[in-house]
Amino acid sequence: MSAPVAEAPRPRVLVIEDGFEYITNLRQFLGGALALDRAGDGPAALSILESSAFDAIFLDMRFDRAPALLGDLDELCARFAGDTARARRFLEDNQGTYILAALREAGCGLPVVMSYDFDGEPRRFQNLAKRYGPLGYLNDAAGPVEIRAALTAAARGAPGASA
Repeated sequence: MSAPVAEAPRPRVLVIEDGFEYITNLRQFLGGALALDRAGDGPAALSILESSAFDAIFLDMRFDRAPALLGDLDELCARFAGDTARARRFLEDNQGTYILAALREAGCGLPVVMSYDFDGEPRRFQNLAKRYGPLGYLNDAAGPVEIRAALTAAARGAPGASA
């Protein structure tokens, strides 16, 4: 009688989003293929990464419901001629890039897949990937098959360029 074959542990992905839409949909789309955990903002993600091991990160770009935002609001207010509301909107709309920069600054080299449509901004994506790679993205049209492929590839150390 042979011993049962041990199942390989599921790759772990940290989902960083300010709501619960992605974690809910990813659990449905991936059918348990990956172990998923969630952080609601950049500071929470950095804290979780200090104490837990992951294989990849799925990162939303926009954070308009986050309890805490990374970035210098005062600097942005000056850039936007004192318009605090506009500066805050900029931080919310681009929070994913601030979180990505903070992850890399903290020494996190995990592959990151961003949820953002870089199809219309290829230079922006190339610059981010060059500076903060390994980096991939999923655009808004990505379906379950593309999502599964991109996150599985990222968990194996090779984020896909786009889907």
